[in-house]
Amino acid sequence: MNDWSPQTERARTWFESLRDSICAEFEAIEREAGSDAAFEYIPWNRETEDASEGGGGVRGVMKGKVFEKVGVNVSTVQGEFAPGFAQSVNGASDEDPGFTATGISLVAHMANPHVPAVHMNTRFLTTSKAWFGGGADLNPPIPYAEDTEEFHAAFRAACMAHNPLYYDRFSKWADEYFFIPHRGVARGVGGIFYDHLECPDDAAWERNFAFTRDVGEAFLSVFPKIVRRRAEQPFTAEEKAAQKEWRGRYVEFNLVYDRGTLFGLKTGGNIDAILMSLPPEVTWG
Repeated sequence: MNDWSPQTERARTWFESLRDSICAEFEAIEREAGSDAAFEYIPWNRETEDASEGGGGVRGVMKGKVFEKVGVNVSTVQGEFAPGFAQSVNGASDEDPGFTATGISLVAHMANPHVPAVHMNTRFLTTSKAWFGGGADLNPPIPYAEDTEEFHAAFRAACMAHNPLYYDRFSKWADEYFFIPHRGVARGVGGIFYDHLECPDDAAWERNFAFTRDVGEAFLSVFPKIVRRRAEQPFTAEEKAAQKEWRGRYVEFNLVYDRGTLFGLKTGGNIDAILMSLPPEVTWG
């Protein structure tokens, strides 16, 4: 049994409650569409030789009429980074490679190409430092200005409630991060991305935890609205084919550039949970 710090336990409890709220809302959308699809929850444990390491999580996956494939993973793990990788993580080193991490990660690929795919995650990590990170970004095969503006407005409001500089800084960070250099294109229409919101004391931890909760609530408030707006919109075979080709760009980013994918693989995470971001059907031209 792992002995999480009180801060890690509070963050973990919040991430699990956010998962429950999001999954309930997504299942409600499926019911509205006449589908009985529901999340299947699969627990997993981090396998390690050292009894002081470990942890695990729960991977939730649903395949339905509206959500062609959506995965929601919550995990809490601890251990030591592999030599060479530790120095790439904030506050870790080969001499001090210990870490604890808890977070929620979500990726939804939609059946209708008019409904945007989406990614969201928030996390709390502890090395020799402690910090929050996360964000969300919208990934439409067929962009709509109305959807893009509503998505950004939700996160702009969440940011402004905490720091007037956050939105400009974090939306720019998302544009820079979610970019595919070898294609010379953005992965989607952006959102926010933040990392290393450090917590040197309890007051800073409370502030950053409150902001991270508001990021999760912003996602829950806005994305279901966009899904409901587009889910019944007619689409053509050509639009579906374009969606599958667009998904190839998403795969390329996640397997080549995404730091979360690398982190999961380097820390002995569950492979199916790490790769849940990959779409069910994809083509390359």
